[in-house]
Formats: sequence, structure tokens, C-alpha cells
Amino acid sequence: MPYQTSGVRRNNVQLGVGQSIWTGSAPTAIPERVFDGLPGCITWLSLLLSVVGAVAFPRLLLLIAVAFTLYSALRFAVAGFANVLGLRKIRRWEATNWRETYRQSAPPDALAWDDVHHVVIIPNYKEPEAVLRRTLDCLAAQHEAGQRMTIVLAMEAAEDTSIAKAETLVADYTHAFAHIYYTVHPRGLPSEMQCKSANQAWAARWVKRRLVDELGYCLDHILVTTMDADTLWHPQHFYALTHLFAVNPDRYLRFWQSPIRYHGNIWEINPLMRLINAYSSALELAYLAAPWMMPMPMSSYSLSLRLLESSGFWDTDVIADEWHMFIKSFFLRDGSVKLERVFLPFLAQATTGENLWEAARNRYQQTLRHAWGTKEVGFTLAKLLEHPEIEFLRGFRLFFRISHDIFLAGAGWVIITLGSQLPLLLNPPLLQQITSGEDRWIFLLLQIAFGLVSILGIVFWAQDVVVRPPRTRPQTFMERVYTLISFPLLPVMTVIFVSLPTIQAQTRLLMGVPLQFRVTRKN
Repeated sequence: MPYQTSGVRRNNVQLGVGQSIWTGSAPTAIPERVFDGLPGCITWLSLLLSVVGAVAFPRLLLLIAVAFTLYSALRFAVAGFANVLGLRKIRRWEATNWRETYRQSAPPDALAWDDVHHVVIIPNYKEPEAVLRRTLDCLAAQHEAGQRMTIVLAMEAAEDTSIAKAETLVADYTHAFAHIYYTVHPRGLPSEMQCKSANQAWAARWVKRRLVDELGYCLDHILVTTMDADTLWHPQHFYALTHLFAVNPDRYLRFWQSPIRYHGNIWEINPLMRLINAYSSALELAYLAAPWMMPMPMSSYSLSLRLLESSGFWDTDVIADEWHMFIKSFFLRDGSVKLERVFLPFLAQATTGENLWEAARNRYQQTLRHAWGTKEVGFTLAKLLEHPEIEFLRGFRLFFRISHDIFLAGAGWVIITLGSQLPLLLNPPLLQQITSGEDRWIFLLLQIAFGLVSILGIVFWAQDVVVRPPRTRPQTFMERVYTLISFPLLPVMTVIFVSLPTIQAQTRLLMGVPLQFRVTRKN
């Protein structure tokens, strides 16, 4: 049954005996609102630099563009290598018997296997009942779901039929899990957005009361997983997660994340869009697999209820809930919070539509929403100023990870495109010089960089094809045509579905124009 709380957030939350931490915002010398506009400001300054530089110092601007292009190509090459490492790790993890591994290697301070309890929160809004049933079927098939898994269907009051839908699902699946509940997040609460973050915060507070305060479960034995409503977990995911949580001595300072594969509806989306999804899946796996990278939570992830409560649960006014929750926890715990990799991929659904135009529009809107994570640059900078006690290199590494792709997709894209084209268009002698004169090496470097990116796009596609689920229908002639066309169109699609929505989000943040959370169609 749904349970309503007052929605009042405590500023002082208890961590343990004699230890507490302040979760309110301390005043900073520079308001976070100023930092929010930094990425957009840099992007528009890059645009101004490209236009002025094409006239005032064209050769220097071209060299800067070449440097950015080579860096992007190198980044793709490193990602390709990391992706291969990730695929190998996935094969090893899939062959692992996690209960036997626990029996043989569990340290003395490990939790007992049977003590670990999973709480799975499924925030949803206007999701078709069929999608939720498929998700619940996948969860019911997980290891010992009937003994150690509690499901919370986090419904929204703004959806008129949410309670009736939730009651039907609870009745049909009550036998499949240790517990299954639903909560209803009210609309119009002060200082809240209607978004995933607010919904799952409401659900998490309720289930903590229900399990810990009323039923007597131990707070330290509960691992909370929050997920998209269409996430389909690997069959061994919670089997492995039980082991990983139980044996980790820093379990209350950790997040856990699996790689995403956008294969949940791979054969229903337009073939022209499959390459851009393969590109996204490859980069997500590369970030997790590369030991030199700092991974971040994305879409569906886990953390202990102890860490969640001590961090004040999710904030109710953010869109990028994954990054925001990690950053907040990181600074509240003196930079000791880290993310652990789980090399068992889960399936997510890619955006789609009735036709190619609608599919493209939905994909653009989804990337625009994801790009609102740009706001976390300002949030991280504000926290760095609030917490000077954090070791500089540790804090800087987090800031670099948060800002790297954001700046590269915005200001970096402007410099690469305009910086490599405008100097040549406005200065014909320079064009002649780099194609047949003494600066031919510049032209050669550009060709090598663009060629490497194109080749790696094909490699990512090939790696994606190998692990796709079986086809649900035969491939048509037009599918083959669209697939072939998608390769030369990859640079254009990257601009449309990555760079432009990122720049739009950064510009809105610069101007203080808010973004409304929208559920993207995926089926």
C-alpha cells in the first residue's frame, strides 16, 4: 500500500554511533548559479574565437582544431581498446559461480550471504503495463528473488491510472518476491520537480520506514538498486551483486554499475539509428572497463541503504540523478565514495517513434535531457569550494571526469568543426598551402584523425552486432540500405544527436532557462 510522508528533509542525518554529517548547503563565495553557466559561456566563447580567429590568425586556429581532432581520435582509439577489455571481462564474469566464489574467498568481515537483502526501486510514469510486466518477469527470474528481493513500484500521482495499474501488478507478482509494494509520489510538493530523482527519493524513504523501522530489517544489510522501468538485468546480476556487496569492506562507501546495451528493442528501432546506439553502448562499456578512467553511475545502479540515508537520499530538484547522487555522496564522505564495476551488461531500450522523423526527434530530446547533466559541473565546482579539506587530486579527478565530455561535446565540437573549416573557406591561400604546400602535414593529420574515427565507428558497430539478441524478424532490403548509409552519416548523426542538444542544454543553463523532465518514447 502507498505510504505518504511529510516530504520534509532532515539536515542532520545519523551515520553511526557518535558520527553525523551535515547535508544542508553551506554558503559559498561564488553562487552555484554562476558555475552553471560556465560550460555554455566557454562554448560561446569558442564560437567567437573560431569566427575571429578565422580572420585574425587562421593558421593558429587551424592548428588548435587539428590538436582537438587528434585528441578526439586518440580518445576513440583508447575507447576501442578498453571496449575489447570490457568484452573479455564480461565473458569471464558470465562464467563465474558467485556463490562458490563467495564460499572460497569471503573475508572474515564479510556479511553472511543470507543476510543481504535487495531493494529494487522502479520509478515510472505512464509506462505501459506490458513494459512493467516484462521488467518484473526479469527481476522474478533473478537469483533467490523470492527470498531476498523487495520491489517498490514508484508511481506518480500525476498519472491518473497509476494506482490501479500498481495494485494489479502487486497482486499478480506478490508470490514472486519477498515483498512487493507501490508508492505514489504526490505532485506539486514545494521545491520539487516532477522527475525520476524526486520519485525515487519518495519511494526510498518509504521503504526504509517499512523494512527497517516496521519489519526490523537491518539497515546495514540492504542494498538499494534504482532502475529505469525498461531495464532488463543480466540473469546473474543480483547473484553477483550479493557477493560483491557482502565481501567489500567499504560496502557503505560504494556504488555499483553494470554496462548498458541498448538492445531491449534493437529490432524495433530504425536501422539508421542503430549505429548511434552502438556507439553509445561502446563508450559506456569503455568507461567502465578502462582502469585509468573514473566510472560514474548511469541509468540503473546500486548503493547501500546506509549510504543513501546518510547522504540525505536523492535531491528532488535535479534531472541527472545518477551523477548528482554520486557527487553529493562523494563530498559528504570526504571523497571516499567510489564506483565498483559489475561486468554483467543490462539491456535498455533505445528511443523510437512512428517514423524516422519522430524517432530522431525523440532521440534528440533524450540527449537534451541527458545533457542537463552539464549542471553537475557547477554543482561539483561549488562542492569543491565548500570542502577544501578534500585532497586536491581526488577532487580534481572527479571534476575532470564530470566536465571532460561536457566540454568536448560543446566547446570542443565548435573548435573541431568551425576551427577546421572557416580558416580554409576564408583564406584560399592557406587551403593551397596545406593541400600542396609546406603545411601538407596539417592536412595529413586531419585525414588520419577523421579516418581513425570512421574506422572505429565501424569497429564499435561490429562489436555491437556480435552481442545483439536474436532477430525477431528477417532483415529487409531497406534495412541493409539504411545500415550502409549510417556509416558515412555517423559524423552528421553525432552532431545532431550529441553536440547540438549538448550546446542547447549548456545555453539554457547559461541563460537560466529551466528544462522540464519528459519521458521519452521507447516502444
